[in-house]
Amino acid sequence: MIRIGYVPGAFDLFHIGHLNILRQAKENCDYLIAGVAADEVLVRHKGVTPVIPLFERLEIVRNVRYVNMAHAATTNDKIEIWKELHFNVLFKGDDWRGTEKGNGLERDLASVGVDVVYFPYTQATSSSALRRTLQNIDAIATRTPNVETLEAA
Repeated sequence: MIRIGYVPGAFDLFHIGHLNILRQAKENCDYLIAGVAADEVLVRHKGVTPVIPLFERLEIVRNVRYVNMAHAATTNDKIEIWKELHFNVLFKGDDWRGTEKGNGLERDLASVGVDVVYFPYTQATSSSALRRTLQNIDAIATRTPNVETLEAA
């Protein structure tokens, strides 16, 4: 039986954690589909507006050598996505393991014969941390210098 893997993600501000999960997923399946969450899905389910638009994120992810197919995920419902793509294993970061969301995902996917496999979450970086850094840089850059700073220069 061919093992078809699915990795859902925003893949916004692509970083080493994204590359790690895609590489590990491909090592554990024959054909890898990366589900790239649509902008409206990210806003609705995570309250996050992506920095990089969907068509660019799809292009980046589809060109990673571990990925056989990049799919625009227009819903967060993994069963609906499964009905379209027919994967038999879903890969997630282990930050989901043992959580209410992770347990629900495992239960839902088990009902259609899909295994959930967890990989170590890359602690060193995340899109959320990168987004915060960009906001801090923007805030610093737009600050009005005070008179003392100008006089010292």
